[in-house]
Amino acid sequence: VQLQAFGGGLVQAGGSLRLSCAASGLIFSRNIMGWFRQAPGKEREFVAAITWSGSSTLYADSVKGRFTISRDNAKNTVFLQINSLKPEDTAVYYCAARSTWDRVEFSQAYDYWGQGTLVTVSS
Repeated sequence: VQLQAFGGGLVQAGGSLRLSCAASGLIFSRNIMGWFRQAPGKEREFVAAITWSGSSTLYADSVKGRFTISRDNAKNTVFLQINSLKPEDTAVYYCAARSTWDRVEFSQAYDYWGQGTLVTVSS
């Protein structure tokens, strides 16, 4: 199984980015997909998750209204649209996959992880 996250970069506060995560080696449509992030010196934290069909989503309070998770099962890809970026959004963003929808905000429950993509927000 491979999850490849990309789309990070350096952006000014208030800007936007669209992260993508391409999956292979698993039945993508049977997996919950999540995004997590880890800022320097901090623990990895939950950002968002999406159900198998994309019909339901869950967001961390800190990103509600600014981030949007979506997926394209035909392309085995999950996306994270990030708007109104803040310096505190600076982190490595990881995508992850798991088969069940319970406690999706806990990183320990995910089976597969991508390598991460760095988002840096300048003030």
